Amino acid sequence: MAKETAIYGLSSIVGRFLNYLLVPVYTTALSAQSGGYGVVTNIYAWVALILVILTCGMETGFFRFANKEGENPQKVYSTTLLGVGSFSLTFLLIGLLCLQPIAGWLEYGDHPWYVGMMMVVVAMDAIQCIPFAYLRYQKRPLRFAALKLLFIVLNISLNLIYYVAMEGKEVGCAFLINLICTSVVMLCLLPELRPCRYGMDRALLRRMLSYSFPLLLLGIAGILNQVADKIIFPFVYPDPSQASVELGIYGAASKIAMVMAMLTQAFRFAYEPFVFGKSRDKDNLQMYAQAMKFFIIFTLLAYLAVLFYIDILKFIIGRDYWPGLRVVPIVMAAEIFMGIYFNLSFWYKLTDQTKWGAWFSLTGCSVLVLLNLLLIPRYSYMGCAWAGFAGYGTAMLLSYFIGQKKYPIPYDLKSIFSYVLLTAILCAVAYAVEIDNLWLRLAFRSLLLLLFLGWMIRKERHILKR
Repeated sequence: MAKETAIYGLSSIVGRFLNYLLVPVYTTALSAQSGGYGVVTNIYAWVALILVILTCGMETGFFRFANKEGENPQKVYSTTLLGVGSFSLTFLLIGLLCLQPIAGWLEYGDHPWYVGMMMVVVAMDAIQCIPFAYLRYQKRPLRFAALKLLFIVLNISLNLIYYVAMEGKEVGCAFLINLICTSVVMLCLLPELRPCRYGMDRALLRRMLSYSFPLLLLGIAGILNQVADKIIFPFVYPDPSQASVELGIYGAASKIAMVMAMLTQAFRFAYEPFVFGKSRDKDNLQMYAQAMKFFIIFTLLAYLAVLFYIDILKFIIGRDYWPGLRVVPIVMAAEIFMGIYFNLSFWYKLTDQTKWGAWFSLTGCSVLVLLNLLLIPRYSYMGCAWAGFAGYGTAMLLSYFIGQKKYPIPYDLKSIFSYVLLTAILCAVAYAVEIDNLWLRLAFRSLLLLLFLGWMIRKERHILKR
């Protein structure tokens, strides 16, 4: 698991890091006051939501049924691929037929091609999710990582050519480039599409949808926790002419906090097949508990690193976006809650009680949406940050307390809380001690980071030695 996490993590973390190159590119080419980056933020929020809907929770369903005794993994894969492909193509056909009214409702009536191109992209992305899951099932992380990095390198290269070398200013070219890169990856995935010759087993598809439908609700609620603020913002912000500007500042600043999303995603890619494969082992509960503890330790380490080196990381975005940096610690804390919630989610996936996940996510999502509606008109994007914090926190706590009754796992809460307390103390010290010189300030904070690492090595040396 550690080996695969490293490879998946490389593609995810290095990929996201390389994608950060687009943030200074966009925030330099598209000034905050132009609202261009707000358009990018809003449209990609819609894309993320639709992608979850089109995949229908079938990624997890594929892993569950492919590992079930008596099921043919090739048949499961073929059925999953054809099912998701049918949903995606139906969406695309209806979307393109109704393109003008949809673009008008989203207030992009003057640029419907923005919306049309991203409809094609999200349909292809949904189909690609299943071959990528198949690569994970086959334990082929190198091909998985290579294809992910191909998309990212090509995407960055084309954006640099247009926005830097050619000094372009057209927002829509970001979407056109995405369409080109997604199409290239689709062509590269043709070998993984061949097993669909096994056809679709309709009875199997119905069973998979029955299992995955609560996960779909969970996924919708989960992605809304990430993007609802960016979708809602233009509709409820009091000044429509300023909404894209404020949303762009929030979207750019939030990118700095996305290191947490990178870690969670890398962990998920290896952890999901690992958990289902480990479910029949006698020591599985202890393994889940240890995985949770180390996940929290390393996310807290990342939290400290980002906050301590924010004076350097802020140069990722243009200067006129810096006022949004105050959301970074809040958004990162919310991402930690999301990661913990993901780890907690396996008790109901392993017991086939996925309805609980739907209820937890829907409750958290309701909290988030309600707070966004209440806070955005008054506090702008700071309201978005605190709404996300509250929404993830609610879902996390519900999953933990009910999970401990339904499927008890012996989490080492004492040790976990000691790391949380240490993180809070180190943050307080770092910001309480005022040092004007940048390099001295960074050196002092580096020492604090080493204190955290030293504490971790000392406490976990009995496990690290294994």
